[in-house]
Amino acid sequence: MSRLATVLATWFGCGYFPVGPGTAGSLAAVLIAVAAHQYLGAGRVTFLLATLVMLAPAIWSATRTARLQNREDPGVVVIDEVLGVWVTLLGAAALNWKSFTAAFVLFRIFDIWKPWPVRPFEDLPEGTGIVADDLAAGVYAAIMLYIGGLLKLY
Repeated sequence: MSRLATVLATWFGCGYFPVGPGTAGSLAAVLIAVAAHQYLGAGRVTFLLATLVMLAPAIWSATRTARLQNREDPGVVVIDEVLGVWVTLLGAAALNWKSFTAAFVLFRIFDIWKPWPVRPFEDLPEGTGIVADDLAAGVYAAIMLYIGGLLKLY
């Protein structure tokens, strides 16, 4: 089970990227979303369902991997970025290369910046805290993405 947890938490190895593993995990999430949209017609409902389905496994795998590494929030855990990007895409008025790019950039900004009340979510226990702050960052990014859509920026 430890191996499965690590594979999920690192999003199939993206977390081992030597520079910016969180960015690598975010990019993987966007690429999956682009492929799902392009080939399966995925949209907001799909990204919401994917996030909800993956939430419990994300918290479990983040907790297990953090314990294995004896760290509160190991850099290799990037499944939280994946869910954060998918939450961000819920704010997209349209799905195209501009909105996917904007979602990626906006999520990374809010994930790194962690404006209030994003940062306090990190204080939740174990994997819940690891995942929750990225979901909160995703909500901020989704709001900005939605506003960008209203302003016809993409």
